[in-house]
Amino acid sequence: MFYISDKYLEELIQEDLQHMDLTVMSMGIEEAPGAVTCFPKNDCVVAGVEEAARIFEKCGAKAEIKRSSGSSLRAGEVFLSAGGTAGQLHACYKLAQNLMEYSSGIATRTAKMLASARAANPRIRIAVTRKHFPGTKALSLKAAIAGGASHHRLGLSDSILVFDQHRVFTDDFFSLIPKMASAFPEKKIAAEAEDAYEALSFLRAGADAVQCERFSPAELAAFVEEARAKFPRAVILAAGGINGSNAAEYAATGVDVLVTSWVYFGKPEDIKIKFSRK
Repeated sequence: MFYISDKYLEELIQEDLQHMDLTVMSMGIEEAPGAVTCFPKNDCVVAGVEEAARIFEKCGAKAEIKRSSGSSLRAGEVFLSAGGTAGQLHACYKLAQNLMEYSSGIATRTAKMLASARAANPRIRIAVTRKHFPGTKALSLKAAIAGGASHHRLGLSDSILVFDQHRVFTDDFFSLIPKMASAFPEKKIAAEAEDAYEALSFLRAGADAVQCERFSPAELAAFVEEARAKFPRAVILAAGGINGSNAAEYAATGVDVLVTSWVYFGKPEDIKIKFSRK
């Protein structure tokens, strides 16, 4: 289950369809019966399937999901079909296609990155940030989760993560850590560190987790070894420049989590939609 509201999907439909499809109307084919099948051009991890099906149905067609989001598909494998009139199908097929292509691109990049990282560290997790294109949070996050990721932060209200931009407003951040923990005892206190000395200082002051920003793999591996010996329960995250090409190298350092926004940005998958007349 991953909730994406009807209102959001209806706004996407309205943005594209607006009021009517002039091409279909001018041809007089609104009521002609037809069907569509959806399949990837290349092997991929598909995502956005449930939302695409709901979009078809909101426009009056009847959709059938054959493979759900998160499924690894071979090229040409049909995962969604829909039947209805030409008017119903044309009203929304391009929106459904775009949604699935961008979502499947994110899911596929995530799955490949995770596979690479877990070849070096089977216990590693990949967590995606909130650095997605504005307005696409739900779709982007669902797609990344379909590819095997978890979320780093949904927003400002779900976790405590202190950056240098926060610390500039206090003269003694270390003394604040116990107070923060007391104020929200059910939350972990995490802080971003720019070097090993800073990260160890945060852990000594009581932080539960440190986010190591732009450490080199060698620096990170040395820090992880020291931190594990002194603070075995600490959660160690690597962030900053983590991508598909270096995920395995960073995973091999022994960190718990790779934090990334890289999966959000890249080429969409090529999802084909084939029309047929009934």
